[in-house]
Amino acid sequence: MRIEEIMTKKIKTVSPFMQIKELASFLVKENISGAPVVDEQGDFLGIITEEDLIFQDKKINPPTFLNFFSNIFPLGLGELEKELKKIAGTDVKDVMQKNPKTITKDMSIEDVATLMTEQKIYYLPVIEQKKVTGVVTKRDLIRAVAKGKIW
Repeated sequence: MRIEEIMTKKIKTVSPFMQIKELASFLVKENISGAPVVDEQGDFLGIITEEDLIFQDKKINPPTFLNFFSNIFPLGLGELEKELKKIAGTDVKDVMQKNPKTITKDMSIEDVATLMTEQKIYYLPVIEQKKVTGVVTKRDLIRAVAKGKIW
């Protein structure tokens, strides 16, 4: 079976300029775990998920310093800077995943299930020519199992 047969086709998208508080309310109201982020033309830019919002409450770990022949070298400063920007973000564009894994509608369900479990990715946008045509979440796979479509 192909992903096209189980993907969610009626998708809710968000703007990169939506504020985080508004996004949180939107996800709760729509009862969804994430949304594709699209520009004014509807072209795919990335995704935003519940996990990205939870990230904002994360504790910051200071970088490790390496003392090497009386010289001190900070390790992980680049990662710390990225985390600080994401934690301080106020708009979707500040917090969203900009290059997430995407899939196509003709991929097999087995390949997508394998991708989800091996890479621990549970929200996959289905992209065709820069446009979002659907999404697949772990809930879609479970729904397909419940309906007897797979396994």
